[in-house]
Amino acid sequence: MSVSTVSTVAADQSVCAPLPVLGRDVTVPLVTGGEVAYAALDYAASAPALQRVWDDVAAYAPYYGSVHRGAGYLSQLSTDLFENARRTVAEFLDCRDGDQVVFTRSTTDSLNLLAAALPAGCQVFVFETEHHASLLPWRDARVTYLDAPRSPRQAVETLERALADRAPYGPALVCVTGASNVTGELWPVRELAAAAHAHGARIVLDAAQLAPHHPVSVADLDVDWVAFSGHKLYAPFGTGVLAGRADWLREAEPYLAGGGASRKVTRRTDGGVDVEWHDSAARHEAGSPNVIGAYAVASACKALTEAGFDTLVAREQYLVAKVREGLADVPEVRFLSLFGDDAPRVGVLSFVVEGWNSSHFAAALSAEYGIGVRDGLFCAHPLVRTLLGSDPQTQGECGSPEAAPGEKSLNAIRVSFGAGTPDEHVERFVRAVRELVTDGAQWNYRTEDGRCVPDTSA
Repeated sequence: MSVSTVSTVAADQSVCAPLPVLGRDVTVPLVTGGEVAYAALDYAASAPALQRVWDDVAAYAPYYGSVHRGAGYLSQLSTDLFENARRTVAEFLDCRDGDQVVFTRSTTDSLNLLAAALPAGCQVFVFETEHHASLLPWRDARVTYLDAPRSPRQAVETLERALADRAPYGPALVCVTGASNVTGELWPVRELAAAAHAHGARIVLDAAQLAPHHPVSVADLDVDWVAFSGHKLYAPFGTGVLAGRADWLREAEPYLAGGGASRKVTRRTDGGVDVEWHDSAARHEAGSPNVIGAYAVASACKALTEAGFDTLVAREQYLVAKVREGLADVPEVRFLSLFGDDAPRVGVLSFVVEGWNSSHFAAALSAEYGIGVRDGLFCAHPLVRTLLGSDPQTQGECGSPEAAPGEKSLNAIRVSFGAGTPDEHVERFVRAVRELVTDGAQWNYRTEDGRCVPDTSA
């Protein structure tokens, strides 16, 4: 679907209000004087908390108690809340019968847990385009890194060739993102899962950027595991999820050794201890569970489901079109893409501005317009360098161009938004980019601890 088509389809959804989030009334100072409502356009890093999530957590907080450990009323209530949260997440992900939902700290933690549970001799296949959370955890496995594809079809073909060349025996795992944290582009997850299974491999989906924007069905996509983070799903209380097949998790050593993971511990006559570990999700949840974090994730799952993903997706595509069309006639702005400008994507867009240091541009958006974006390599260094065609280098000094016109950029700028983003924030962003490109920054900036900041020394 083209950008223009998306705009036409989504324009009818512009009247749909964004979901209420915390921080929508926060004002920030501008270096040029006065204050403005903060435009949080860095959802891909951490999304603001949904008001619904905050209200649910606040209502539960007086009843907070230990989980799985107490006979008292509050402990029993908290245990029920925690386990009900597990069931809510399973329903949100459309898990299969027998799948486990393990609560972790984040997507990174979830994928490291799975990496620790790989069977001996497992071979892992991962595209170089992955976020570091899914690119780096496989240190104890044989890893095949796949080149960045330039189309969804090429992604499937690249994986099929790599899997066909592997040894015919032994376990294998494919790790792939659902939506790029750099370009926002949707990956052909269902087709990649089919290719993996056809060659006797399993697949884990990094849904950190997909789950907040699109429905994720484990059963329909036919993935073996899915991982995501609460803080990107409007539930910023330090909880992640790993959900999927139980066998590798059940057969692995506990991710952490301690209370909660053990069913029975006995002393031996030789002075040691024998441990019988749980074979449920508790096996990998040692220690006191983050019940508030789990409850917040469940609350967010319910809120997004009740809002309706059809409506949320349509509104988000309307905002994507606003950005793309609003900057289409600014030649200095180049959006980054693997699959092409018309590829389906979530509300994540990265770009470079000719003649600008990306840190300088992002700092000016913040200091002069009250807009929060991100600059850099977005914890996806190989992908961004592939898209930029640049070698690993140090960003130039603030206030000076990172590259002369026509030369390669070193870093990029990312704007991202979601269910809580009002039209005005996106419209202000488009206006700010156009003004900075046309008129330049109104303030002087300097480098401090590697970051570009307004120079207030004058």
